[in-house]
Amino acid sequence: MKPFSLLVKPASADCNLRCKYCFYLDRSELYPQSTRHCMSDEVLTRMISSYLATPQPQYSFGWQGGEPTVLGLDFYRRVIELERRYGRPGASVSNGLQTNTTLIDEAWAEHLARYNFLVGVSVDGPAEIHDTYRVFVDGRGAHATVMQGIECLKHHRVEFNILTLVSQANVRKPREIYHYLKDELGVFHHQYIECVEYDESGTLMPFAVSGREWGDFLCAVYDEWEACGDTQTVSIRLFDSILARMVDGVANVCAMGRDCRQYLVVEHNGDVYPCDFYVEPELKLGNIMEDSWQTLLASSQYEAFGARKREWNEKCEDCEYLRFCAGCCPKNRPSRGKDPRGLSALCEGWLQFYSHALPGLQLLADRVRQGRENAARAARRERLGAAAFKGTGRNDMCPCGSGNKYKKCCGR
Repeated sequence: MKPFSLLVKPASADCNLRCKYCFYLDRSELYPQSTRHCMSDEVLTRMISSYLATPQPQYSFGWQGGEPTVLGLDFYRRVIELERRYGRPGASVSNGLQTNTTLIDEAWAEHLARYNFLVGVSVDGPAEIHDTYRVFVDGRGAHATVMQGIECLKHHRVEFNILTLVSQANVRKPREIYHYLKDELGVFHHQYIECVEYDESGTLMPFAVSGREWGDFLCAVYDEWEACGDTQTVSIRLFDSILARMVDGVANVCAMGRDCRQYLVVEHNGDVYPCDFYVEPELKLGNIMEDSWQTLLASSQYEAFGARKREWNEKCEDCEYLRFCAGCCPKNRPSRGKDPRGLSALCEGWLQFYSHALPGLQLLADRVRQGRENAARAARRERLGAAAFKGTGRNDMCPCGSGNKYKKCCGR
């Protein structure tokens, strides 16, 4: 079985906020029989026990919404109880929680810290920016309450990163956003996500960003990251992913992959979908109360969904940046990728950013490789001991067995 992770929507689209650009809020219309959606203990038990019974190198649960914390802390205490009960001895089980933090208090933070949850916190910038779109049901801005939740996380040393949605509220303020997250919030793990949403006519929504705006934003963030000497201290997920592609040849984010079968989405009632951007009736793969994971993964519908990623525009075939972009996420293509051959709304921006940043990122990648080589040589020298190298000439083959000359290996 191909390894897979779960993105779980235990409260479906239920949320205590009404963010004006939220793409998931209307998914509650799929389940009109109830005004409040909550994963039952029966579904939760079935999901966790069956997933932990599959062969995986690591078991990964991502808890999202809506807002997953609206279910209360006892729900996540039950999550840990079930993971302990059904997890095999020695198995590695990870939990991630994406939250607006407005409901996070000391008890929540203590639980998240104790069980090593990796938390993603949604922050779009300072209050005047964040509160443009992120508001409570009554219209109040959420920023002040978000900051209270962040303080609780810091107090308990919960590992968290910031997810910033780049929209019309902040796309022209990249340096301000970067320094706010780094200098004012003291957060060194950033993730910038593009806001691209189409209306029914296929036109970008007013809060969405254009390709040129996206390119300008990324270039400015990259320049600031480099100019401030932050390349070794501030982790920016996009930049990290590009480096991983350069150094290890892996696509560690789904947008860079050539197949959209990276995870499975589990809704509150056990319904399974291929992606949270595509929780749509026609793309429902099945239900975990009735179908095995093997059946869901082998679904012809799932296979066809994954294949749409590489049905990109013919211009992509000749693009020098295809190995990084892979045609961009299908949701960013016209009609949300239903005709996957359309160019992404962000194509111009990706071209702008990659042409600007790749030379510098390549230098960083070279340093990473060199650092690994140096570390490996040091380990070999320590393992073999000084005596093994005594009397070795610069042009002799290295005694470590690497097949290289001593001067280009352990003698460097």
